[in-house]
Amino acid sequence: MKFITQSLIVALLFVGLSSFNVHKFYVSVTKVEYNAEAETLQIISKIFIEDIEDVLNERYNTETFLDTKKETARDRELLREYILKKLKIEVNGQRAALNYLGVAYEDDIVKAYIEVTGVKECKTIGVENTALMEKFEEQQNIFHFTVGDKKRSMVLEKENPNGLLKFND
Repeated sequence: MKFITQSLIVALLFVGLSSFNVHKFYVSVTKVEYNAEAETLQIISKIFIEDIEDVLNERYNTETFLDTKKETARDRELLREYILKKLKIEVNGQRAALNYLGVAYEDDIVKAYIEVTGVKECKTIGVENTALMEKFEEQQNIFHFTVGDKKRSMVLEKENPNGLLKFND
Protein backbone atom coordinates (compact mmCIF):
# COMPACT_ATOMS: atom_id res chain seq x y z
CA MET A 1 0.00 0.00 0.00
CA LYS A 2 2.86 2.38 0.87
CA PHE A 3 4.41 1.77 -2.59
CA ILE A 4 1.13 2.59 -4.34
CA THR A 5 0.72 5.80 -2.31
CA GLN A 6 4.28 6.92 -3.07
CA SER A 7 3.84 6.08 -6.75
CA LEU A 8 0.60 8.06 -6.87
CA ILE A 9 2.24 11.09 -5.23
CA VAL A 10 5.18 10.97 -7.66
CA ALA A 11 2.80 10.62 -10.61
CA LEU A 12 0.69 13.58 -9.47
CA LEU A 13 3.79 15.74 -8.92
CA PHE A 14 5.09 14.83 -12.38
CA VAL A 15 1.79 15.69 -14.06
CA GLY A 16 1.42 18.89 -12.05
CA LEU A 17 4.92 20.12 -12.70
CA SER A 18 4.95 19.14 -16.36
CA SER A 19 1.77 21.13 -17.00
CA PHE A 20 3.68 24.40 -16.49
CA ASN A 21 4.90 25.79 -19.78
CA VAL A 22 8.23 27.54 -19.90
CA HIS A 23 7.51 31.04 -21.14
CA LYS A 24 10.27 32.75 -23.07
CA PHE A 25 10.60 36.51 -22.83
CA TYR A 26 10.83 38.20 -26.25
CA VAL A 27 12.50 41.59 -26.08
CA SER A 28 14.95 43.88 -27.83
CA VAL A 29 16.53 46.96 -26.27
CA THR A 30 17.56 49.99 -28.29
CA LYS A 31 19.56 52.90 -26.93
CA VAL A 32 19.37 56.22 -28.82
CA GLU A 33 21.66 59.11 -27.89
CA TYR A 34 21.70 62.54 -29.47
CA ASN A 35 25.22 63.91 -29.88
CA ALA A 36 24.73 67.65 -30.41
CA GLU A 37 28.42 68.30 -31.13
CA ALA A 38 28.54 65.68 -33.91
CA GLU A 39 24.92 66.39 -34.93
CA THR A 40 24.09 62.68 -34.89
CA LEU A 41 21.77 60.16 -33.34
CA GLN A 42 23.82 57.19 -32.22
CA ILE A 43 21.78 54.00 -32.01
CA ILE A 44 22.63 50.59 -30.57
CA SER A 45 19.98 47.91 -30.87
CA LYS A 46 20.40 44.66 -28.91
CA ILE A 47 18.54 41.53 -30.02
CA PHE A 48 18.85 37.90 -28.93
CA ILE A 49 20.75 35.99 -31.63
CA GLU A 50 18.46 32.95 -31.43
CA ASP A 51 15.34 35.09 -31.98
CA ILE A 52 16.72 37.04 -34.93
CA GLU A 53 18.05 33.86 -36.56
CA ASP A 54 14.58 32.28 -36.27
CA VAL A 55 12.98 35.30 -37.94
CA LEU A 56 15.61 35.53 -40.69
CA ASN A 57 15.32 31.81 -41.43
CA GLU A 58 11.54 32.02 -41.72
CA ARG A 59 11.38 35.33 -43.57
CA TYR A 60 14.06 34.56 -46.17
CA ASN A 61 13.51 30.78 -46.31
CA THR A 62 17.16 30.13 -45.54
CA GLU A 63 19.41 28.99 -42.73
CA THR A 64 21.40 31.80 -41.16
CA PHE A 65 24.20 31.53 -38.65
CA LEU A 66 25.16 34.60 -36.67
CA ASP A 67 28.23 34.74 -34.45
CA THR A 68 29.50 31.34 -35.52
CA LYS A 69 32.19 30.06 -37.86
CA LYS A 70 29.36 29.27 -40.29
CA GLU A 71 28.33 32.95 -40.52
CA THR A 72 28.53 34.25 -44.08
CA ALA A 73 28.50 37.68 -45.69
CA ARG A 74 24.96 36.83 -46.87
CA ASP A 75 23.87 36.20 -43.25
CA ARG A 76 25.19 39.63 -42.25
CA GLU A 77 23.48 41.24 -45.27
CA LEU A 78 20.13 39.62 -44.43
CA LEU A 79 20.46 40.92 -40.87
CA ARG A 80 21.24 44.45 -42.12
CA GLU A 81 18.36 44.37 -44.60
CA TYR A 82 15.90 43.12 -41.99
CA ILE A 83 16.84 45.70 -39.34
CA LEU A 84 16.64 48.58 -41.80
CA LYS A 85 13.18 47.43 -42.97
CA LYS A 86 11.81 47.11 -39.45
CA LEU A 87 13.22 50.27 -37.84
CA LYS A 88 12.04 53.72 -38.88
CA ILE A 89 12.98 56.98 -37.19
CA GLU A 90 11.72 60.53 -37.62
CA VAL A 91 13.53 63.52 -36.19
CA ASN A 92 11.50 66.71 -35.82
CA GLY A 93 8.79 65.22 -38.05
CA GLN A 94 11.17 64.31 -40.89
CA ARG A 95 12.02 60.71 -41.86
CA ALA A 96 15.66 60.04 -41.01
CA ALA A 97 18.09 58.11 -43.20
CA LEU A 98 19.58 55.27 -41.16
CA ASN A 99 23.26 54.52 -41.69
CA TYR A 100 23.88 50.90 -40.71
CA LEU A 101 27.42 50.78 -39.35
CA GLY A 102 27.69 47.09 -38.51
CA VAL A 103 27.25 44.56 -35.73
CA ALA A 104 29.10 43.09 -32.78
CA TYR A 105 28.29 40.04 -30.73
CA GLU A 106 28.21 39.80 -26.96
CA ASP A 107 27.30 36.43 -25.43
CA ASP A 108 23.91 35.55 -26.98
CA ILE A 109 23.16 39.12 -28.16
CA VAL A 110 23.70 40.81 -31.50
CA LYS A 111 24.35 44.55 -31.21
CA ALA A 112 23.49 46.53 -34.35
CA TYR A 113 25.12 49.96 -34.66
CA ILE A 114 23.17 52.61 -36.58
CA GLU A 115 23.67 56.34 -36.99
CA VAL A 116 21.59 59.26 -38.21
CA THR A 117 23.66 62.23 -39.37
CA GLY A 118 22.82 65.90 -39.93
CA VAL A 119 20.65 66.30 -36.82
CA LYS A 120 21.12 69.99 -35.95
CA GLU A 121 18.54 69.90 -33.15
CA CYS A 122 16.38 67.24 -31.61
CA LYS A 123 12.95 68.46 -30.54
CA THR A 124 11.02 65.25 -31.26
CA ILE A 125 11.89 61.66 -32.09
CA GLY A 126 9.34 59.32 -33.61
CA VAL A 127 10.08 55.62 -33.90
CA GLU A 128 8.51 52.54 -35.40
CA ASN A 129 10.06 49.18 -34.66
CA THR A 130 8.29 46.02 -35.78
CA ALA A 131 11.35 43.77 -35.49
CA LEU A 132 10.50 40.18 -34.52
CA MET A 133 6.80 41.00 -34.12
CA GLU A 134 5.76 38.89 -37.11
CA LYS A 135 7.01 35.77 -35.32
CA PHE A 136 6.62 36.50 -31.61
CA GLU A 137 3.24 37.84 -30.45
CA GLU A 138 4.71 38.85 -27.07
CA GLN A 139 7.66 40.76 -28.59
CA GLN A 140 8.49 44.05 -26.88
CA ASN A 141 10.95 46.53 -28.37
CA ILE A 142 12.19 48.81 -25.61
CA PHE A 143 13.78 52.19 -26.37
CA HIS A 144 15.90 54.39 -24.11
CA PHE A 145 16.54 57.92 -25.38
CA THR A 146 19.04 60.52 -24.18
CA VAL A 147 18.86 64.05 -25.54
CA GLY A 148 21.06 66.41 -23.55
CA ASP A 149 20.16 65.91 -19.90
CA LYS A 150 16.72 64.49 -20.72
CA LYS A 151 16.14 60.73 -20.61
CA ARG A 152 12.99 59.03 -21.83
CA SER A 153 11.95 55.44 -22.46
CA MET A 154 9.15 53.66 -24.29
CA VAL A 155 7.99 50.13 -24.94
CA LEU A 156 6.67 49.20 -28.38
CA GLU A 157 4.46 46.15 -28.86
CA LYS A 158 2.68 44.51 -31.78
CA GLU A 159 -0.54 46.43 -31.08
CA ASN A 160 1.39 49.69 -30.77
CA PRO A 161 4.72 49.59 -32.66
CA ASN A 162 5.03 53.41 -32.87
CA GLY A 163 6.00 56.10 -30.42
CA LEU A 164 6.76 59.81 -30.32
CA LEU A 165 8.75 61.68 -27.70
CA LYS A 166 9.15 65.44 -27.26
CA PHE A 167 12.38 66.90 -25.90
CA ASN A 168 11.69 70.62 -26.26
CA ASP A 169 9.61 71.03 -23.10
